[in-house]
Amino acid sequence: MSSVTDDNERIQDVKTRAAVDVKVARLKRMRATATCLLVAMIALLVASVALQASNPWLAWVRAFAEAATVGAVADWYAVVALFRHPLGIAMPHTAIIPRNQARIAESLGSFVEQNFLTTEIVVGRLSEYNAARALAMWLAEKENSSTLADVVVESLPRLLERIDESDVEDLFDRLLLPQLRTLDVSRVAGQILGVLTEGNRHQPLLDRGLGAVEHWLTANVGLIKAKFSEASRFTPAPLDSYIVNKFVEGVVALVHEVAANPDHELRRQFDSAVAELSRDLQTAAQYRRFGRLLLRDCIRHFKAGDYYRLLLERVRARVAADAASEQSVARDMIAGALSSFGKTMVSASAMQNKLNAWWLEIARTLVLRYRHQLSGLITDVVKGWDAQEVSGKFEAEIGRDLQFIRINGTFVGGLVGVLIHACVFVAM
Repeated sequence: MSSVTDDNERIQDVKTRAAVDVKVARLKRMRATATCLLVAMIALLVASVALQASNPWLAWVRAFAEAATVGAVADWYAVVALFRHPLGIAMPHTAIIPRNQARIAESLGSFVEQNFLTTEIVVGRLSEYNAARALAMWLAEKENSSTLADVVVESLPRLLERIDESDVEDLFDRLLLPQLRTLDVSRVAGQILGVLTEGNRHQPLLDRGLGAVEHWLTANVGLIKAKFSEASRFTPAPLDSYIVNKFVEGVVALVHEVAANPDHELRRQFDSAVAELSRDLQTAAQYRRFGRLLLRDCIRHFKAGDYYRLLLERVRARVAADAASEQSVARDMIAGALSSFGKTMVSASAMQNKLNAWWLEIARTLVLRYRHQLSGLITDVVKGWDAQEVSGKFEAEIGRDLQFIRINGTFVGGLVGVLIHACVFVAM
């Protein structure tokens, strides 16, 4: 996944550079066209002046060429003066963009802040768009949710590599351990036990326990006989065997009886014992004191046992192995959760409205809090550019249009020259 991301970034960089190269090439072509037109007007002017004596009608061509040359030179000067010194001569009010880089940066940042980064514009435009539904529809597509899950899972190992043992220890010390120290373990255990006993959910546990007792007794009859013989040395072995067999048979029969009868007395006694234990865990001082001591010892053991490093290493290894696996559990879980969320949200209009309102409130807060920082970022970035780089970027974007101005100025100047010559000719 990392290599795919790097390839995408390289492809995007190549596309960006290619787009810039295209703009620069188009600028050069237009600049050459405008310059060639200027040279053509100068040549036309020289030719018309040289041949006018024998061809009086060339006075009209001369008028056109003179005015066109003046217009072309004036527009050339105006265009060049924006980006550099004409002919390398540092004349006043030339190289306007490089010399005013700081002011342009300030003006650009202020312009963006005042005309784009306002709550009315940002929130107004966002409110026209049902972002929650669009996101839900996007996530509902399995391919999209899988792609997003790939990004998340791929980033987890790198994130964990940036976390060291001290970070984990600080996390536990600041967030988890203070909460654990105030935890009433006994009360929580009693509440959990109470939840387990609701609706007789603990009865299957009793059945499992009865089955385990029966299995242990039948599997260890020989051991019971041996222990009984050791304790009763003056009774004959056949009698010991008879007593043990009858004892085991009686216990097994009782187990079967309890298992078959939901209202058996032993079951009621078990229920009463569990309920009493649940109450004692929540109310009895000795249980609560024992719970605090147990929790304190566990925390002390955890902090003294270098478990921060072991926990971090274990998590790193498990996450890295899962991310590298083709059947990643985390990837499948995240993709499934995202896809399920998207499918649910598509038809949940009320939830979409709530998410959109939440999103708009976040956007309003971010704009109000960070609009000045964003405009400042634009200003700082432009100020940080090299002066020639700034000039080059602006010229690449608008230079081609400015060359059209040079071309238009050449023809407009020539037409004005012809009109002036016509006015003079009529006046004569």
